Amino acid sequence: MSDMEILNQMIKNTAKVTLEESQYGKFFVTLHEPQSPKSTVTIVAIPSDAIVIKVDDFQSPDTIFAGENGECKRADYVIVADYSGKKRILYIELKTTKSPLNGIIKQLAGAKCFISYCQEIGKTFWGEANFLRDYQHRFVSIGHTSIAKRKIRIDRSSKVNDTPDKLMKISWPHRLQFNQLVGA
Repeated sequence: MSDMEILNQMIKNTAKVTLEESQYGKFFVTLHEPQSPKSTVTIVAIPSDAIVIKVDDFQSPDTIFAGENGECKRADYVIVADYSGKKRILYIELKTTKSPLNGIIKQLAGAKCFISYCQEIGKTFWGEANFLRDYQHRFVSIGHTSIAKRKIRIDRSSKVNDTPDKLMKISWPHRLQFNQLVGA
């Protein structure tokens, strides 16, 4: 069984965002800021079999953890895609305005912990020792999602956004290209 098939079985449909097909046969997804339904971002040219998970739907672990170091935080969405030999996991945090970078980094790190948990579930309960192992991780913060659109601005602290602290920051997004976000 492929990683994508296992992940599709593992995650409830209510915790996934359905991809939509454009009139040109390309797929896209519209993500909503959970605390502000009018705040949206559209990601186009997304692989047709990508799985978009609303990580914020995962119940907060604050009944177990103290939360004093940010261990209860998590980003809004994770997109898992395996296409054309490229395996990517994209972590996305949406913000209606600007937020402190330290908090965003903790949210992205928390979403990575969620995926690590899924990885262990796949190994233990599906018997797949290599579940989600060869995927490259990408981290993105998308801000000013509810403000009238201006020219899109992309900031990077490094060439590859492969850790939460090297995230790609995007402000005033219009339509974002999936490949642009994952560096494909």
